[in-house]
Amino acid sequence: MARFNRSDSFNLLSKLTPRRAWNGVKVLSSYYVSKWTKKAVQWGYPLSISFEPTTSCNLRCPECPSGLRAFTRPTGMLKKDFFSETIDQLHKDLLYLVFYFQGEPYLNPNFLDMVEYAAKKKIYTATSTNAHYMTDANAKRTIESGLDRLIISIDGTTQEVYQQYRVGGTLSKVIEGATNIVKWKKELNSKKPFVVFQFLVVKPNEHQIEDVKKLAKEVGVDDVWFKTAQVYDYENDPNQLIPTIDKYSRYKKTAEGNKFKGKLENHCWRLWHDPVITWDGLVAPCCFDKDAQHQLGDLKEKSFKEIWKNGEYNSFRKKILSGRRNIDICANCSEGTKVWSSD
Repeated sequence: MARFNRSDSFNLLSKLTPRRAWNGVKVLSSYYVSKWTKKAVQWGYPLSISFEPTTSCNLRCPECPSGLRAFTRPTGMLKKDFFSETIDQLHKDLLYLVFYFQGEPYLNPNFLDMVEYAAKKKIYTATSTNAHYMTDANAKRTIESGLDRLIISIDGTTQEVYQQYRVGGTLSKVIEGATNIVKWKKELNSKKPFVVFQFLVVKPNEHQIEDVKKLAKEVGVDDVWFKTAQVYDYENDPNQLIPTIDKYSRYKKTAEGNKFKGKLENHCWRLWHDPVITWDGLVAPCCFDKDAQHQLGDLKEKSFKEIWKNGEYNSFRKKILSGRRNIDICANCSEGTKVWSSD
């Protein structure tokens, strides 16, 4: 798990209202009732939502659908009006909003306007970026938008290593972007956003784990998180990405090949509190459904609250409770084991 940070945690708790707290109680209670009874029960509305600003990306990372240009769904940009209409439906119950699913958020020209809209609704906002578009102007605008957490992907401390996974990327731009955001936090005397270097541990970069901690201190970001890599064909690992350090691997080597280490028990908290909405309004069960193949509704046709309680959603929750191993997006899920802090 990511390390507890007092300032960031207090900031999140400051967004909690009596209504949001009561909604959280209802959602958590319904999850445990469902888990114990093996019947899909849903009370309340999402505590958290992931909204996709775009599927477009400037990089070509080898295990990413955006990088591989491998989507079956269309590429596009989240529209500001569509976003605000959905948030208007949910903001009284919603505590946490992630502006990320696939793609690079800063490619959407309205991205920071949408962050600002959510921030004015007192929702905790977070995003993840490769920082190539974190210009001085964008860094200043990011602080002014009210963004609460900024995760910067930095998967190497030298260009040679960085580009092995972040194909087409330039490490100096990432460091410059991070430096810009740290500078403007100081200039504007802002405690937000909480800035994280996220290091996806793969075989080519695992020898730089200590180096990225030093770099984070030099730049002045708030923390470093180490994340395990999802490898689609992990049995064969054709790109040679699975690290040799067991702590940072989702997989273990056996005589029959690489095996997934996770335990797929028949329950999943995400299905009760944290849906994903694509740029064009499709509602997907979680962030592991990267191509939104398990569509539980379409916001172009129904309101979110209708979709949240509908037959498709409850049917998927029932599948989770009865046979999670038979659901393709669950087979490579690292939920609960994927991020470690710098300590």
